[in-house]
Amino acid sequence: MLKVLVIGGGAREHTLVWKLGQSPSVEEIYVAPGNAGTGLIAKNLDLKPTELETLAQAAQERRIDLVVVGPEAPLAAGIVDLFQGRGIPIFGPNKEATKIESSKVFAKGLMQRYGIPCAQSRSFSSFGEARDYVKAEQPPIVVKADGLAAGKGSIVANSTTEALVALSEIMEKRIFGEAGDQVLVEEWLTGKEVSLLAFTDGKTVVPMVPACDYKRACDGDEGPNTGGMGSYSPPNFFGAEMIDMVRDTILEPMVRAMAKEGQPYKGVLYVGLMLTDQGPKALEFNARFGDPENQVMLPLLEGDLVDIMLAVLDERLDKMEIKWRDEACVGVVMASGGYPGSYKTGFPIEGLDELDEDILVFHAGTMASHGVIYTDGGRVLTVAARGRTIAEARDRVYSNIPRIHFEGCHYREDIGAREVPP
Repeated sequence: MLKVLVIGGGAREHTLVWKLGQSPSVEEIYVAPGNAGTGLIAKNLDLKPTELETLAQAAQERRIDLVVVGPEAPLAAGIVDLFQGRGIPIFGPNKEATKIESSKVFAKGLMQRYGIPCAQSRSFSSFGEARDYVKAEQPPIVVKADGLAAGKGSIVANSTTEALVALSEIMEKRIFGEAGDQVLVEEWLTGKEVSLLAFTDGKTVVPMVPACDYKRACDGDEGPNTGGMGSYSPPNFFGAEMIDMVRDTILEPMVRAMAKEGQPYKGVLYVGLMLTDQGPKALEFNARFGDPENQVMLPLLEGDLVDIMLAVLDERLDKMEIKWRDEACVGVVMASGGYPGSYKTGFPIEGLDELDEDILVFHAGTMASHGVIYTDGGRVLTVAARGRTIAEARDRVYSNIPRIHFEGCHYREDIGAREVPP
């Protein structure tokens, strides 16, 4: 029987704990730091995801058999390298391989060198040079901070003025810190966006079900960018043939490119795609499960997630048969009032015990005290439901969400709506 440690404290990690806990080979799950939801089904450890040395000691003391990393920050800080050096099995790419997410300039260079379809772009480390380039380009234009920015470092500017403001905020005001040392300025691509994730052991690439997420805070894709306000899977416009095409033209070429560069990639590879008139193009790569995509993808996974992860570590993914439910799943994020700007926390959450039996609630910014669950972050909960169709899953989610209450609660009412015929 296995002891598992999940790193992270959001809804993505709660979903991982929920799915890993279904494995008959798992005896005990720890989460660092976890949240009120993970505390109901696992043992929370009061450790930050970036306290790498302390986490390693905790894993050794508890004789952990498998570590699963949720967020990107510990991956970029080298948690996989450290744990591997201590002989602790850990699922995720090492520090150098994680540069595919932690440096957009690095990832774009790989795409361009190996002919992976993507947007045309230029990178800059000088604000003056970037400013002059932007002034000569026709908007709309995309400005991206090079480093990690919690999903908020990509700005679509509809005018030259907006692009210059974005450049100034990233490179001069340093709103993303060191992530703004360099920027990418990209052409604006049009089409439908979709996320496709895959398991890979560095040789074999097995795509998951595709998903679509919603970054803007308000209905109709209005308002500021967030870490994600909801998602659904699978989109009707992205079938098996398209999955195969992206695997063949983007995912597998990137895994081969990483190997040729001397950085074999093992773990979850996430590509954000734009379906253009010229075919699918890569917008970005991430080095881990998505959030909020994970909350609608893992509920569709049949079988044992632990077995899949161990197959990745042992480089025998080609021997695995990974199946997905022939269903849809819709997840809606319930956020604190004011998110992604300033917001208050500490409000009691009511109604969690009044939901239909098949409704899934994955906690993010929550904490528990004396049997009461309180808000403790910007994104508080992801409420998800499965159905035979996206319409059915939407109906289940949106008929249950009003039963949950906390002060200032905000959520989008249009998640998955574009997939439902009028």
